[in-house]
Amino acid sequence: MTRITSKKTVWQLALRVFSIGLLPVLTANQAFGAERIKFNYGALERSIPISSLEAYAKTGKMDEDLAAYSQYIDKKQLTQLRQTLLTPINLNQVGVSQFLYTPIGERLLETLGKVIQTESRLSGFYAIRAALILAAADSQNFTLLNVLQKFPSSSISINLSQTLEIVNSFQNLANQTQNAVAIINQQAQQKTTTASTLNSVTLRDLGKNGSFRFSKQTIVLNDLTRHRTFPADIYLPIAQTPRSIVIISHGLGSDRTSFAYLAEHLASYGFVVAVPEHPGSNSEQLQALLAGTADKVTNPRELIDRPLDIKYLLDELTRLSKSNPTFRRRLNLDQVGVIGQSFGGYTALALAGAKINLEQLQANCPSLEDTLNVSLLLQCLAVNLPSGSYNLSDARIKAIIAINPVDSSIFGQASLSQIKIPVMIVSGSADTVAPALPEQIQPFIWLTTANKYLALINGGTHFSTIAESANTVVPVPTQVIGSSPALARRYVKALSVPFLETYIAGQSSYLPYLSANYVNDISQQPLPLSLITSLTSEQLKLPFQ
Repeated sequence: MTRITSKKTVWQLALRVFSIGLLPVLTANQAFGAERIKFNYGALERSIPISSLEAYAKTGKMDEDLAAYSQYIDKKQLTQLRQTLLTPINLNQVGVSQFLYTPIGERLLETLGKVIQTESRLSGFYAIRAALILAAADSQNFTLLNVLQKFPSSSISINLSQTLEIVNSFQNLANQTQNAVAIINQQAQQKTTTASTLNSVTLRDLGKNGSFRFSKQTIVLNDLTRHRTFPADIYLPIAQTPRSIVIISHGLGSDRTSFAYLAEHLASYGFVVAVPEHPGSNSEQLQALLAGTADKVTNPRELIDRPLDIKYLLDELTRLSKSNPTFRRRLNLDQVGVIGQSFGGYTALALAGAKINLEQLQANCPSLEDTLNVSLLLQCLAVNLPSGSYNLSDARIKAIIAINPVDSSIFGQASLSQIKIPVMIVSGSADTVAPALPEQIQPFIWLTTANKYLALINGGTHFSTIAESANTVVPVPTQVIGSSPALARRYVKALSVPFLETYIAGQSSYLPYLSANYVNDISQQPLPLSLITSLTSEQLKLPFQ
């Protein structure tokens, strides 16, 4: 733990944690509320009246109580504090209540309850939940400030000892991630320098549209064996010969329009693109949760149903290619690739041959409340699956792209090392949902397939590559999406084409595009892009297993 050397350091930490640390966390997870906020470090205690925060938030003026602490944080952080206190939370009481009573919501409350406590310094689990639900009842005034005022205790106690542990853990992860990112960027740059001396071929920008025209139609699939009905959008290029197939799997709470931009782009290069909507983990499921007609963010069964959706879709496309004139002689079912983002990244890896590792999950999930890796909340749902062996791989799939995948515990090294087909992992260095180091960089090291790629978007977040859907239930704040999402999406387009052309369509002429040299050519600020094909734990000096 960090050593506290003076009282001033303690209160400086308290203000900084509150203004730039805890506030964003609480806003993201909808938590906090009362008359005073007390910061405790052992026997030491200081406090701020909530009325002081309210006055500052509404008028921009500090009273004596708040002014005494202003020396510990700069003007930018004070401005952020004011904005955060008054930013509307776009959820209703039913939605907040429903989420906070789900297993994932309760896990988050357990973690927050260690830091945010009642006046008697007991866990704030129930108080936080009550404050959120009460504050959400006033939909016109559902802000963090209102949540503070609804906290069912005369004061809110912030445990700085626990906060320090979280801060230290976060800092350790951040330092390790920065180290890994620096090494990846350096390695990519070295390969660029070498390639530039050997390769004088001019490569075009594959982020621009191809020359194929295409049509789009929606089919509805009904898998009677699973009592599961779901739609899929099919993008059919106009061509004289059967074309390779790419399936895109969306993330949790998204839908089939989230990657329509990528589907259209790949269709313009002659790929048949099929985009299914997974009914138990799409935007409708999230809407049902917030409306009170569902009691889960997603069901553990979705971990099985998602890959089976894609298997069933391929079976249906096979049937249509024989019976439906629109599809006849237009599909090459021997050349299939899958692209997935987040939960869809998990889906792609499962189809590629990674098996759910229940033994590892049972070891990792009991200590889940101490993790900074939010994606483990989703992965650990698998421990509730019925025991048995699930065959989720599909031999028809010849290569996959996993964008921001969640995979570290549900698969781990033992399962990921079994994948034999080409894999590209796309990672964002600023991903706070599925952190880059444990969820993408470390899993990349574990892969043993002969053809593997790690594309790192420096500054990219978990949401950078997702296009906003018209069906979005809770809009993602701009600061969470990060800067230049259009650039991140352009990278996905520019990398998907050569990877799929090479490993799905068998066009070796595209292999030069899967190089650090090409990536350096298309890389731009503020999201510089790097690409590597190998990495070891020894290079990162981390104790990976």
